[in-house]
Amino acid sequence: MLLDSGFTASRAAATGCLTRASYFESPTAVPGGYRNETGLNHLFVQGLVAGVGVDGRVVGSEGAMPSATRDHQRRGLRPLVVITAAALMFALLLVLVRLQWAPLESADRGAAAGINGLIAGHPAAVTVVKAVTWLGSGGVLWTLIGAAAILLAFRRRWRLAVYLLVAGAGALVLDPVLKSLVGRLRPVVAHPVAHGLGNSFPSGHSLGSIVCYGALFLVFLPAMRGRWRRAFTAGIATLIAVIGISRILLGVHYLSDVLGGWSLGVTWLGVTAFAFELTRQAAGQPVTHPVTEGLEPEARADLTPTEPEPPMPSKSKPDRHPASYWGRIAAGVLVAWVLIVGVIVGIGKLLMLSKKGNGNVLGDHTIPHWFAAHRTSGLTHWSGIFSTLGATQAILIVAVVTCVAFLAITRHWRPAAFVAVVMFGELGAFLATAAVVKRPRPDVSHLDTHLPTSAFPSGHEAATCCLYVAIAILVIGHFRGWWRWLFLIPAVIMPVMVALSRLYRGEHHPTDLLASVLFTGLWLTAATLLIKPNDDGNSGRNDGRPATRDGRRLTVSHGHASGGSA
Repeated sequence: MLLDSGFTASRAAATGCLTRASYFESPTAVPGGYRNETGLNHLFVQGLVAGVGVDGRVVGSEGAMPSATRDHQRRGLRPLVVITAAALMFALLLVLVRLQWAPLESADRGAAAGINGLIAGHPAAVTVVKAVTWLGSGGVLWTLIGAAAILLAFRRRWRLAVYLLVAGAGALVLDPVLKSLVGRLRPVVAHPVAHGLGNSFPSGHSLGSIVCYGALFLVFLPAMRGRWRRAFTAGIATLIAVIGISRILLGVHYLSDVLGGWSLGVTWLGVTAFAFELTRQAAGQPVTHPVTEGLEPEARADLTPTEPEPPMPSKSKPDRHPASYWGRIAAGVLVAWVLIVGVIVGIGKLLMLSKKGNGNVLGDHTIPHWFAAHRTSGLTHWSGIFSTLGATQAILIVAVVTCVAFLAITRHWRPAAFVAVVMFGELGAFLATAAVVKRPRPDVSHLDTHLPTSAFPSGHEAATCCLYVAIAILVIGHFRGWWRWLFLIPAVIMPVMVALSRLYRGEHHPTDLLASVLFTGLWLTAATLLIKPNDDGNSGRNDGRPATRDGRRLTVSHGHASGGSA
């Protein structure tokens, strides 16, 4: 009773926020193996000693409060001060922009014209800035948030997954609503280099980037240690800053738009973080400092993407050094890529000998004209859908989700590295071959406009083949059960439908598509043999079952998982 009364009387003086007797527990006793690096347990004991005398009387007073405890209280107030300041700043900017306050309008227009003039007339600079601003676009942000949520769901960190989705959804809702309410027009600059849709205040890219990248930072910070934590923090902060600045450089936002997006983003991020802390308190978990510890420090093991890759066994060289092993694989992949690209370029050059690329080799002339003569509104609609599914953005989304899913399931880099190598190799081969061969499109009306490259080979077809066949290779190699063979269906259907859509829309000759299929076969064969994506490195053989954390193997069959010995 005396201890309980001492705890009740001294908790406010000791920490101001420590409300659970669980802080008496050793840090190693906290579920998940979390060690409380901020010393909250120690602070609580200090406060208890200061608040209760040796004879059991409560002594606690402001003067008796330890300095460490007062420092902890001040640190706990800092996030609230920052969030309040950001909210006030956004409210002030909102009022001034809505009232069209003359000094702010003048400053914004001058800054927009001056900053935009720094890159106008410099195509290389414009390309770089557009690439930076693309990292803050809705498609990229939602791909990252969705992929991270999938990883967290696989690791059964449901609250963190929901937090990411809620934080991202808030930014998605706030941006169009506020833009409609304010109704500010976009800047008008002398030399426009980009075009923005909708109204101007606040900047959607600035708001979305600080919320989404900031939420990813708060979630995955516990997985970082030492120099990696510093690099992670600096990288996120730099990325958010350059995305906002890129919007001004492109002349599509005013300075106050970007500042408004940042301040609103900090406010929303802080509110969602506080709400997350309430869920932790309700679950009886320790209070954390999200900016320095992350939202769930005890989840570090589950937030770490992979386990260390074990040394690969070899009968001839049992002590093979991992660095040299991966170096030889990289060299082999590069050599294979160069040789395969050489073969595809050679085929393209041969096709260019027939009427400068528009001959009738294998129906290159007659087949596109036949499709053009049989177009209907319904077929045009469906061809547009499948052509979009083979385009860069759709392929990128599926590839990222695939990498994250296999990282979450297998906890090894090898499957994700396989997908990344295959897709980057396909992209590089497509760009290099198209630049060298320069084959013209078929001489029929094209349903797509502003096509950036030449006809040979088909980038849509090559990317679709590589991605869906690679997924089938990974699934069939890593899992057990009849259902894994179902992944052969999209590996066949998707390339066929994309090929037909590209022919129908008049964008490619049949030999362009055949060359893409040939490249896929050669490239996937080489990458699979060299990288061995279905070998997790835990045994000399690969039985196609992902390993669990304790070294056992996981058998997946008919939707159920069971552990077994290797």
